[in-house]
Amino acid sequence: MSVLTRDEAQTRAQFIDVHRYTIALDLTTGEDTFDSRTVIQFTTRAVGDTFVELKPAALRSVTLDGRTLDPAGLSGNRLALTGLDAGEHELRVEADMRYSRTGEGMHRFTDPTDGETYVYTQLFMEDVQRVFAAFDQPDLKAVFELSVTAPDGWTVLGNGIAEPADEPRRTGGRHWTIAPTPLISTYLVAVAAGPWHSVRTEHAGLPFGIHCRRSLAPHLNADADEILGITRACFDRYHEKFQEPYPFDSYDQAFVPEFNAGAMENPGLVTFRDDFVYRSAVTDTERQTRAMVISHEMAHMWFGDLVTLTWWDDIWLNESFAEYMGYQTLTEATRFTDTWVEFGIVRKAWGYDADQRPSTHPVAPDPAAVPDTASAMLNFDGISYAKGASALRQLVAWLGEKDFLAGINIHFARHKFANATLADFIDSLAQATDRDVHAWAAQWLGTTGVDTLTPVVGGTDTGWTLDVVRDGSRPHRIAVGTYDLDVADPARLVARDLVELDLPLTEAPAARPGRRPALVLLNDGDLTYAKVRLDSASWDTALRALSGIPDPLTRAVIWNAARDMVRDGELAPTAYLDAARAHLPHETDLALVQGVLTFAADQITNRYLGADDRPAALATLTAICRDLIRRTEDGNHPGLRLIAVRHRIDAATQPDTIQDWLGSDSVPGGPELDPELRWRILTRLAVLGAIGTGTIDAELARDPSATGQEGAARCRAALPDPAAKAEAWTRLFGSDDLSNYLFTATAKGFWQPEQAELVQEYVPRFYPEAVALAARRGPAIAEAAGRYAFPVHAIDEETLRLGQECLDGTDMIPALRRKLADQLDDLRRALKVRGA
Repeated sequence: MSVLTRDEAQTRAQFIDVHRYTIALDLTTGEDTFDSRTVIQFTTRAVGDTFVELKPAALRSVTLDGRTLDPAGLSGNRLALTGLDAGEHELRVEADMRYSRTGEGMHRFTDPTDGETYVYTQLFMEDVQRVFAAFDQPDLKAVFELSVTAPDGWTVLGNGIAEPADEPRRTGGRHWTIAPTPLISTYLVAVAAGPWHSVRTEHAGLPFGIHCRRSLAPHLNADADEILGITRACFDRYHEKFQEPYPFDSYDQAFVPEFNAGAMENPGLVTFRDDFVYRSAVTDTERQTRAMVISHEMAHMWFGDLVTLTWWDDIWLNESFAEYMGYQTLTEATRFTDTWVEFGIVRKAWGYDADQRPSTHPVAPDPAAVPDTASAMLNFDGISYAKGASALRQLVAWLGEKDFLAGINIHFARHKFANATLADFIDSLAQATDRDVHAWAAQWLGTTGVDTLTPVVGGTDTGWTLDVVRDGSRPHRIAVGTYDLDVADPARLVARDLVELDLPLTEAPAARPGRRPALVLLNDGDLTYAKVRLDSASWDTALRALSGIPDPLTRAVIWNAARDMVRDGELAPTAYLDAARAHLPHETDLALVQGVLTFAADQITNRYLGADDRPAALATLTAICRDLIRRTEDGNHPGLRLIAVRHRIDAATQPDTIQDWLGSDSVPGGPELDPELRWRILTRLAVLGAIGTGTIDAELARDPSATGQEGAARCRAALPDPAAKAEAWTRLFGSDDLSNYLFTATAKGFWQPEQAELVQEYVPRFYPEAVALAARRGPAIAEAAGRYAFPVHAIDEETLRLGQECLDGTDMIPALRRKLADQLDDLRRALKVRGA
């Protein structure tokens, strides 16, 4: 299949205007394919040729301006349209299209709980071609009018209000019509159909709805008030920020099965992974994450849907803005007032990691670096999301929110229902301020890498000085926090002062009155994007009193500094564990506890420490969790307790305790075991060899849901048995039957650090078999294979050598190449940390 190049897109956009798509989909034609009929009305500006894209199971007929074209003219995913006169044209295409099991195109899912079937579209980048014929590029916006024939008992959702016919068809099924859209891009068209459970309401004169599978109805109902309350609050806050009103006729949010991303910003019909319909206990931070995604996707209604990028090099115009606005608006409009702590400890770390790999790229890359859609897909990473959002947060600190919002509103007014570029956006900002935003954009959006800021603190009892060494080139507006030890409690710190600095400093540091503070922290408040270091005295203070610092965002900056120092080989991994042991039992912020424990377990214990040091690390994690469990026995901190219980399970080296929990269906003092905790315990018991397939089968009979199927797949792959490993490997790489979610669950179970010798033979097999799998099954499974099926615990030079040979000498699809390049860079870093 051909990928669309930027040059081809520009040529086609100069040649044609697309006005309207009229699309009829019939979902009653069988389990493998559906019927797709498309009429496209477009205009050509001159005499010439072009092409339309589609990926059919069978192309039945094509008619151009009443003239029949030969379906055999389809070459790959392109149908040539030749000899076009200047003027108006009509193209009609009828085809059978395949359902997907990989989350791409029209995904079909049958719920194992009740046998009900659901379908939904995910058309991002170029998967619209799996559903209907299209001139598939973001700057050829058009009106889309869809009709859908669906089985009786199904509800159809779309970008606009969907209405069923009064009577079902005589042959079965019911016809639905969806209101025409305003001008939108092809990748934003959406349909979801099935026997949805729906909760509907109205807000600001518009119909709002939330939808999920019927088997999840009790769980959606339990959270409906929260979800709709967040939705209404963010909707109202965006209307206070933006002068352009919400541009579509309704707002539906569908929680759909086996969704690859967190969510997708289809106008009027946002689709979410239905993991966000919680069937087991969750922490308040996890609820905040769901709320942030709701806010993020709503921001896209303006950033991405109303104003859309011209080409994929400007994906940051969608994602960085939605990421920043999602967090900021949630903070302003809801009860979640500390969202930037989670951003700092989780999302920002994602950006820092991505920006230090060889695959890094600018937030706004040079157009030449994104020559086609395949290369564009690789930029959906921590840079386009987290680094871009961090850059915007720094821009607001430097520019001021008033001017920032004024520039955004100019941008919307100029480009609504059209397309825009980085240059367009910067020009809009420049209209709202006297500051040189073009220079700012060049320094922040056009460069790669992470600056490092290091304090140089000097002085005596009567005065002290601060200088800042900047390893990097960007300007920064930061706050410097100073703290003193609490006289009454030396384990706590009290804030002395918060001073704003613009870096680089233009004057020599002046002496500051008084004794030097016990702690001097650069980037307090986390307003810039940079690694920070602490001077030795401040680091000693942090090690003594980190949990006694009053602001969780300040603590997040210090924990991130420690994380970066471990990754850079400047702090021993065991020193990080010692800090966690000392301070996490006293930590109150859920995001910090979760973030620190995750890094301590997944990276330090499982990758950065060798096999001889791993038992001691697991003992440290167990001790931390045990202390947190004891601390929360009063029932006042259920979120902290849940985090501790989860990590205690994962760190178990003997089965007795967690087997007792499973047998009694409860942790002593709570919580009772819900499905998530039961499958977590069973996975760990499987790794330890304490259960067999009979126990897994019995649990699956108890929980036959989709999540239960995933849990069983994970447990079977985790068993320390050669036959179980061989069967799991065959399911991953020797068969194409697994859905995207079952593939991921099986891959997660397969590689375990305790089983290195058992799975050693599969390490060299991974590379060639992953390449073949990716070629067969496409980008979504390629990405899953590179992320979850990679031998992540094989930290040795031979694994690195084999991987580099594969990268250097093998032709593979770009999605897999990017994942392997990143995994190998992480492997090099782990080897470096081990050798430090």
